[in-house]
Amino acid sequence: MTCFNVSVCEGKEAGGCGFFFCVLLRKMIKRPEGAQMKILIFLSQISIPLVIFYIVAYGLVNKCKVYEEFVKGAKDGLKTVAGILPTLIGLMVAVGVLRASGFLDLIGESIGKITEYAGFPGELVPLTIVRMFSSSAATGLVLDIFKEFGTDSRVGLIASIMMSCTETIFYTVSVYFIAAKVNKTRYTIAGALLATFGGIAASVVLAGLMMG
Repeated sequence: MTCFNVSVCEGKEAGGCGFFFCVLLRKMIKRPEGAQMKILIFLSQISIPLVIFYIVAYGLVNKCKVYEEFVKGAKDGLKTVAGILPTLIGLMVAVGVLRASGFLDLIGESIGKITEYAGFPGELVPLTIVRMFSSSAATGLVLDIFKEFGTDSRVGLIASIMMSCTETIFYTVSVYFIAAKVNKTRYTIAGALLATFGGIAASVVLAGLMMG
């Protein structure tokens, strides 16, 4: 990456914010691992306050009534929450019932025998299903997988990567389509499922490459 090249960082190609982050990253590479982690933690802690400050400052510069607009947006947000709340409750209850009843484990054992031939661990079948409905429930399953198999195991790596490259399809579609008052999803579900299967395949391949 040319960003780490000294000539680029100190030359005319980099300027302003690009130059700042380029120099910062170059210094981070030269620091010990503990110092790098401290810098990353510091950046993560100040990122949100900086964004909020930027939004407020931008509004003030443009002579916008920032607080009044914030209150108006909060009111609209509450209306949206009230509209989608029944759908959210239904999804969460359904996922909770499936987990508590053991139905997901049954599906995992049944379908897992088939997916094993494709290189996809059967232990991750319940996670794949839950991930399409609830991110929080999927996170709970991932933690259970980490406890049982370990974070650096093949199953743990696939689970981690899969959580990053898949989406809560039905949760997202129901929430945003209801909020936008869209009744016909057309090809949304089919496209989202195709992308999910692509993400699952990518997670298997990447985990295999990481395991060597």
